[in-house]
Amino acid sequence: MRRRHFIKTTATGALAPLATSAFAQQQQSGRIPKETIDATKARIKPITADERLKRIERARELMTEQNMDALLFEGGTTLSYFTGVSWGRSERLFAMILPKNGEPQYIAPKFEESRAQEQVAPMNRGRLLTWEEHESPYALVHQILTDSGVLTGTLGIEETTRSFVTEGVAQTLSSVKLVSGTPVTAGCRSVKSAHEIELMQIADDMTMEVFKTAVPLLREGMKEQEFGGIISSLFREFGVGGGALVLFGEASAYPHGTVKEHVLREGDIVLIDGGCSVQGYASDITRTICFGKPTEKMKNVFTIVRDAQSAGLAAAKPGVAAEDIDAAARKVIVDAGYGPDYKYFTHRLGHGIGMEGHEWYYLVRGNKRKEEPGNTHSNEPGIYIPGEFGIRLEDEMLITEHGAKLLLTQSESLEKMF
Repeated sequence: MRRRHFIKTTATGALAPLATSAFAQQQQSGRIPKETIDATKARIKPITADERLKRIERARELMTEQNMDALLFEGGTTLSYFTGVSWGRSERLFAMILPKNGEPQYIAPKFEESRAQEQVAPMNRGRLLTWEEHESPYALVHQILTDSGVLTGTLGIEETTRSFVTEGVAQTLSSVKLVSGTPVTAGCRSVKSAHEIELMQIADDMTMEVFKTAVPLLREGMKEQEFGGIISSLFREFGVGGGALVLFGEASAYPHGTVKEHVLREGDIVLIDGGCSVQGYASDITRTICFGKPTEKMKNVFTIVRDAQSAGLAAAKPGVAAEDIDAAARKVIVDAGYGPDYKYFTHRLGHGIGMEGHEWYYLVRGNKRKEEPGNTHSNEPGIYIPGEFGIRLEDEMLITEHGAKLLLTQSESLEKMF
């Protein structure tokens, strides 16, 4: 499973139905102990309506700080974060407007009114306005802002909103100032609650069990996609959608692999980068092992990468700039002779993670934003040697009051992942 498809698949959120196949039944069923599966799933608790209302109140606090009078959301991850409403995007606008003062207001196509009301009703707040096929939904946006007394105010636009929607709003509401809603949406979503962290921990724990169970099934002559299929089937034993990018041998020297399919040989590096989604919260874990006996060079590179991950972890704490965390890990790799700069460690140290596999904020040079408790990132240094092999280690990292911690234990060696 190629990386972009993996990320898209694991961001879908809800528990998937248990899926079986002849291959899964024959090769995989029961390999993860049933008691492990049952105990892990028993820990899953959905986000409550009260939690979502608290998120809305926090958004309003940030709107005040940012001088925004209202926010507009299309269907998507951020709308789901605040309301629990799950709505796919099409040419017909479904949106929520959140005034700084007053109840949320929803806009939906008239023929979708029942389905929309079914999702809006559990919040027990706000009203739903509908538009017929020949009508403009932007007239309803105008009406909502008029009723809210902000027709000459500032409207924040959630950053994934499609351009035709933004243009429609701008053309209809010439008196309204449009600004990016990111300071509010990212300000809320990037700071995880204890419940969100627990859901991410569960996703990580599932991923660990899947990887541990899958690795003994590696065999010489196996293709990358075949092993990826095994991993996907194991995630389904937990009842979740998940998968992995699998790279064998020379393909591991390229962070997201190559188009060419590789076959596993004795002595190859095996890089597994994957995860799942639990109640909308993602895991993204990378482990690198050797199929057979690793060379001294492989073992040396592994140690350098592990030390770089440790350096990034040690540097991460509240008040530290994101770029300084990247720099701490990068220095270890460069000082070990795998530099300068991005020559062998070709990407940033990490990305934010939560309801999406990649979200704010990024551990990268130039990002001077200070870390705060509740931020979650990947910590994923790597060394990639074209024509030979690559090694990457990736774990979820939580910023705490006093420092940072990984949600899983670090990889020990090329023979022991956890």
